Amino acid sequence: MDTQKSEWQSACSLELLRLRAQTLQKIRRFFMDRSVLEVETPLLGQAVGTDPNLSFFTSEYHYPPMQKKMFLQTSPEFAMKRLLAAGCGSVYQICKAFRNEESGRFHNPEFTMLEWYRVDFGLSELMAEVEELMALLFEHQGLQPTQRVSYQSLFQQYTGLDCLDFCYEDYVAYVQNSGLFDAIALCGHDHAVWLDFIFSHGIQPHLGESAFLVVYGYPACQSSLARINAENPLITDRFELFLKGVELGNGYYELNDALEQERRFDQEIALRERLQRPAAIKDERLLGALAQGLPDCSGVAIGLDRILMLLSNSPTIDGVLAFPVSNA
Repeated sequence: MDTQKSEWQSACSLELLRLRAQTLQKIRRFFMDRSVLEVETPLLGQAVGTDPNLSFFTSEYHYPPMQKKMFLQTSPEFAMKRLLAAGCGSVYQICKAFRNEESGRFHNPEFTMLEWYRVDFGLSELMAEVEELMALLFEHQGLQPTQRVSYQSLFQQYTGLDCLDFCYEDYVAYVQNSGLFDAIALCGHDHAVWLDFIFSHGIQPHLGESAFLVVYGYPACQSSLARINAENPLITDRFELFLKGVELGNGYYELNDALEQERRFDQEIALRERLQRPAAIKDERLLGALAQGLPDCSGVAIGLDRILMLLSNSPTIDGVLAFPVSNA
């Protein structure tokens, strides 16, 4: 009987359910005060993101005589950009997103995402708005003022390596000295994979110990949807947000060149094939929207379940979900 009871009950407390509702109310009020339009886009789509690091869920749509493979979206980004190209102005969305093969302390395959796009915002303006929203949500947490630091300087500080100039021997020496021996076989000679591995194991756990940290200027090999920086072609106009070693958000000065975007999609699809990952269908509708004209804009996606983890000092993401995948 006790087992049956634990299986049907919510995994989190009523107090945390109320905290989630209050947080969503604050977010909606924040964007209402700034005249940013709330939108909804499909969770089920005919195409999906091509990022080799992401796995997706598929479903079969039956409408005789038609039968079609559909994809649960890993992010609402592509559909929201189609709305931007249609002239809707600045928009935000709070929705579910789905990523297969993800489960753990900070991951549930179904999670809640806040994503927004600000027309005529550069990256610095968007970073400032992210900082304003975090200050509102964490106003009683006693945090120090948000800090900003470049990816390159952070990488140099913690590893002594140059993140923009890939030297295989130097990277191997670093992981050997750090006891991260798995990296050599996992990363091969792929610079982007090396950066992800070293950053996540050797740098990220130290970030944002007492304040939000915004890391900007990511290497160009890591950002398929961001613009190349106008002053330094080795980096992109991208940032990520961290607190207490947890990645909370990822923002871009959005790429609006349809030809360049398709080239990057094709590169990622080829890499997925080499890695024997499930084939992804690139979003031709997004490419059509970019060709029509995406307004100059910056956008960011933030994981709200992780925000709630930090607000409530919950050790795992399951603790802030009513029904995580284990008892969904």
